[in-house]
Amino acid sequence: MKRSKINDIIREADAFIRSFGYIMPPFAYWSPEEMKARRADSAAIFTSRLGWDITDYGQEKFDELGLFLFTVRNGRYEDMKLGMGMLYAEKIMISRKDQLSPMHRHNIKAEDIINRGGGKLVLELFMHDRDGGIDPKAEVSVPVDGTITRLPAGGLLKLDPGQSVTLLPGVWHAFWAEGKAVLIGEVSTVNDDLTDNVFREPIGRFSNVDEDVAPVHLLVSDYEKWVG
Repeated sequence: MKRSKINDIIREADAFIRSFGYIMPPFAYWSPEEMKARRADSAAIFTSRLGWDITDYGQEKFDELGLFLFTVRNGRYEDMKLGMGMLYAEKIMISRKDQLSPMHRHNIKAEDIINRGGGKLVLELFMHDRDGGIDPKAEVSVPVDGTITRLPAGGLLKLDPGQSVTLLPGVWHAFWAEGKAVLIGEVSTVNDDLTDNVFREPIGRFSNVDEDVAPVHLLVSDYEKWVG
């Protein structure tokens, strides 16, 4: 994906998020130069991979296959092992109309996916088999705002604004926005996008960036290269 397109998506996403009254943290607007200058006193931003995340899953078809994410806060796996400390994470995301986030599951992360506003959020759901793969027959059972909802394998769960679903580790899910774009909240246990995404198809997690212009803001996938 060209950096110029990433810059445009960031600007559009910021305006969309603000239209729902959600205000991003100040570090969201730091320039690449300020990110570098704040490396020492803001180390948690980089170690926890907080910030902008725009992915086309390496397929160069963002409008069809992609997702906008911003990780607002994220804990540490070391705390998960201890069972105490910062065990949680939060993201704000945008799914464009009919834009697919492909079928995947997590080994460790439990998450609430929340429709914060816009159109309907549609999730295709499967349970996992004993080997972790998709079970094509098992009934799906998930809590929607605390009430159990049952669906056939591959059933579609449609969340209206304000509704949420809890997905435990191993539940396979793909999702997209229906009608119009959706602002999505995610509240979860500690998030690790480097190791805890298992996709049904062989696909990347991050975009391949063509540096045709300078970045307006860095992506989390830029940190190692740009900040060190």
